[in-house]
Amino acid sequence: MVVYGIWTFCAAIIAFAISAVVGKFLIPYLHKLNFGQTILDIGPSWHKEKQGTPVMGGIMFIVAITFVTLASTLLYVFFGESVINPITSNIAKEATYIFAGLGLALANGIIGFVDDYTKVVKKRNLGLTAVQKLIFQFAVAGAYLAVLGISGCGTETIIPFVEKPVDLGFFYYIISAVVIVGIVNAVNLTDGVDGLDGSITFFVAVTFMLISSSLYRLGITAFSAAAAGACLGFLVWNFHPAKVFMGDTGSLFLGGLVCAFAFSVRMPILLLPMGIVYLCEMFSVILQVGYFKLTHGKRLFKMSPIHHHFEMCGWSEVKIVAVFSLVTALFGVISFLLVTFGVKSLIY
Repeated sequence: MVVYGIWTFCAAIIAFAISAVVGKFLIPYLHKLNFGQTILDIGPSWHKEKQGTPVMGGIMFIVAITFVTLASTLLYVFFGESVINPITSNIAKEATYIFAGLGLALANGIIGFVDDYTKVVKKRNLGLTAVQKLIFQFAVAGAYLAVLGISGCGTETIIPFVEKPVDLGFFYYIISAVVIVGIVNAVNLTDGVDGLDGSITFFVAVTFMLISSSLYRLGITAFSAAAAGACLGFLVWNFHPAKVFMGDTGSLFLGGLVCAFAFSVRMPILLLPMGIVYLCEMFSVILQVGYFKLTHGKRLFKMSPIHHHFEMCGWSEVKIVAVFSLVTALFGVISFLLVTFGVKSLIY
């Protein structure tokens, strides 16, 4: 356990340092390139003061998480047998989940980068169309699931308090692709208030760090610890008032990352409690649009996603981040307890 603690701490602190330091140089560079955010007229009027704030700040934590994860996982592959009981661990299979998951996050980050770049070049808050995004996202999700399938990761999923893993067969791929694309876009919708998406994902990463540690998965523990540390490093620059936005580059990357954590422990069902805020953000948009069409112009919320509704109700951005983070932390505790008491072991 001492090795676990040191390894995890190093992953988190190094990722934090890299993310924070990259921001020191990246933000002035983005200013120099005039890569500023264009604020929609339909948003809260006071958001206009954020006009011109640099986007693509997600590059900070992408660099940090990628570097630390690759380094820690390679070390784990070569030296893991000496720090963990090989009888209870399949390091090669664990590394497959980590590398494939990092690829999932990076591929979604690239989609976000193209979207951000399109917005910046055209100087308007429009990028790729919704259809284009969905096509690319499903292609990425399909590639990720194909890699797992070819690697022999199987179609079984673990559900807490269910004695044996549930084999979904071919439907595993269909359901998983829909879940991945849905969560990626839900995380993307959560990005709209200074520090919100980074803070929520920090608590999600910490929870997965604790869960994977309890299941004796050191590689995944370091992976999620790096994500938590990198998110904190980014928040140094993104707390209100934000000096930089993560953009779709960052939010789509984080969406892929959250999915990677859940699939790496073979429990995508944990995305329900862990992603409670993400899901509320997404369904608030769906309900708002549906209600608007059904009632021919009436609104269910003052504005969607739901964080804007609370803004319109008078909540400050800091209060929204604090409350939403607290909710995420609470459901993180519930998720940890579900795994602790409902999952005997994690066998690949």
